[in-house]
Amino acid sequence: MGEQSSGRAEPTPPDDRPRCDWALSAPDYVAYHDDEWGHPVHGTAAWFERMSLEAFQSGLSWIVVLRKRPAFREVFAGFDPETVARFGDDDVTRLLGDARIVRNRQKIEATISNARAVLDMTDAGDDLGAFLASYAPAPADHPRPARLSDVPGSTPASTALSKALKKRGFRFVGPTTCYALMQATGLVDDHVAYCWRAAAGPRDTRRTGRGPS
Repeated sequence: MGEQSSGRAEPTPPDDRPRCDWALSAPDYVAYHDDEWGHPVHGTAAWFERMSLEAFQSGLSWIVVLRKRPAFREVFAGFDPETVARFGDDDVTRLLGDARIVRNRQKIEATISNARAVLDMTDAGDDLGAFLASYAPAPADHPRPARLSDVPGSTPASTALSKALKKRGFRFVGPTTCYALMQATGLVDDHVAYCWRAAAGPRDTRRTGRGPS
């Protein structure tokens, strides 16, 4: 899954509610798990931010990106696609010199390229959020995991989404990254069965359909 253990000693949670195991691996994760992970996302910038940050996480622990998220938001102009799409070589150099973010040239350049792909999608009359959500599986086709080991790293739905995004010019959107995006935005619900968030009931965040061809 997209959220991985930091390898540190488990923190003391703020209450005794049971949570997904990964949420207890770092203090930052508890609030993220309770208040964000699996919640719906609204607006193109919000979707683009999640897509971009999941790409930056590739090969890293999510906790690294989560702790750098305020800086990412600052240097990428709140992940406004129109602004990021105008970034040029000077901006790439600026970002590579900013130690507050993940300084990976390929990921930085992919984020800029992906912003332009978002604008192309908009120009074609498509909405990024609706496009991503159209690949969410029906709840009946995605049973709740009983334990963390039951959570897959990717699925046929995330593989199909990855292929569709690449066809539209997006980069750093492999099946595993796409699945982490789907988990984080509630397109799939992977809170394990004993987690209090699972007991809180399903959220109306998923839209069924195999997605456009």
